[in-house]
Amino acid sequence: MGYREQLEDLIAENQGLIFTKEVERKGIPRHYLTLLMREGKLERVANGTYVTSDALEDEMYILQVKRQRVIFSHETALNLYDLTDRIPLEWSVTVPYGYNGTNLRKSGIQVYTVKRSHYLMGVTEAETIFGRKIKTYNKERTICDIARNRHNMDVAVLNEAIRRYSRSSEKNIPQLLRYAKELGVQKIVRNYMEMFL
Repeated sequence: MGYREQLEDLIAENQGLIFTKEVERKGIPRHYLTLLMREGKLERVANGTYVTSDALEDEMYILQVKRQRVIFSHETALNLYDLTDRIPLEWSVTVPYGYNGTNLRKSGIQVYTVKRSHYLMGVTEAETIFGRKIKTYNKERTICDIARNRHNMDVAVLNEAIRRYSRSSEKNIPQLLRYAKELGVQKIVRNYMEMFL
């Protein structure tokens, strides 16, 4: 198998994403990345990061490829988990304190910051509508996040999300309460859960 075929197989395995360091690790000359770019089969989206044209349509995936510390959260996570019928007007992401989110905000993304000790709590993977994996918070963390942000959002969204979560067969109440305690919203989450359980 030639270098080109190896590279195309590697790109397919990675769902249309390829990093220069991966190509080098496999012993494929970088020149083949340039060839595929000239043919319009690859596009450079960040330093050392390339995607296929079909992957470019998946904007959530591309955002996370470019900004790997971004975790989809709040209303965006509610939508990914079908805990709301509303499609968010802007994506919501969470980053650790100290991360410069200015460019994200300029591009119309709602940016939340959290303590580094809370940043990775409840991180999991979900799929975009194109079937690619992205990092998001799990349902329990998402419920806690929207409870923390309840004064800055439509209360109907919060109520609907908690109602749907409480009826879900996949809920994990002990984990929800652990997260709520850690994030300082235990009383609020308990009150909401008591209304719907």
